[in-house]
Formats: sequence, C-alpha cells, structure tokens
Amino acid sequence: MPMFGETAHMQRWAFKLLQSEAEITAGFELMRKLRPHLADVTSFSQQLHRQSHQGYRLSGVWQDHQLAGLIGFRKSENLLYGSYIYVDDLVVDSALQGSGLGAKLLDYVREEGKQLSCTYLVLDTGLEKSLAQRFYFREGLLAKGMHFVQQL
Repeated sequence: MPMFGETAHMQRWAFKLLQSEAEITAGFELMRKLRPHLADVTSFSQQLHRQSHQGYRLSGVWQDHQLAGLIGFRKSENLLYGSYIYVDDLVVDSALQGSGLGAKLLDYVREEGKQLSCTYLVLDTGLEKSLAQRFYFREGLLAKGMHFVQQL
C-alpha cells in the first residue's frame, strides 16, 4: 500500500485551503456526504465566507487533481482547554476510506494547532457514529464528555 503522499505512481497529495470557486464547488460535493442538509453550492460558499470571519478554515487534500478529503477547523479558547483547535468537519471520499487519509487530515490539523500554540485538539461526533468513534480512538483522541444541543 502506498505511503501517504504517494500513490502507486509516486504522485503527491496536495493540501490547501479551499478558496477558488472551483475548489469550493468540489468541496461542496464532498461535504454533502458528511452534511447532506446543505442545500446548494451558493449557500455553502456564503456560509464558508461567514464562518471564515470566525476563524474557520476549510482545507482539502487533492490526489491527481481530484479532491479526496476535507477538514474544517478553527482555533478557539475557553476556560476548560485554554487555546485549542476545534475540528468542525472531517470527510474522506468513500473510495479512499480506510486508506489512512483521515489520519493524515487530523495530522495536518494537529500541526496547525501546534503552530497556533494550541494545547488541545477537540472535536465532536454523533453518538450513532460508531465507526467514526473507533477511528478517533485509534487516533489517540479520548471521549471526555457529551455534547448537548437544543434547537431554538
């Protein structure tokens, strides 16, 4: 199996923030696998723009000019963790799940967090997402609490 950053033909993975219209459109198609409630690419682009003012960044990883995975994250701070990096979104193309790409996306954000002087990586996942939970445990993340939500 190829190492991260390589394929059978030694082609590299490329990480970058989604910025262009074409990148955002590609990101929308992949993000809908994780967030099927997203209505259309225009609304998605507008929401990305609003969230970027709150520190949100959406990075993608490309293989052979094809978007293979996304990770959305932001730096935040609270009394519990101090300065931390929060992962809002993590999705890998279904054809590449199990390839180690999800772990590399987390590694990418861990490095971003270290560069931003964060002391923790924090994320939430649904209670019904047992495969995601197993993945996060394998990646060294620990379940530290429950996330409560109320619709207003």
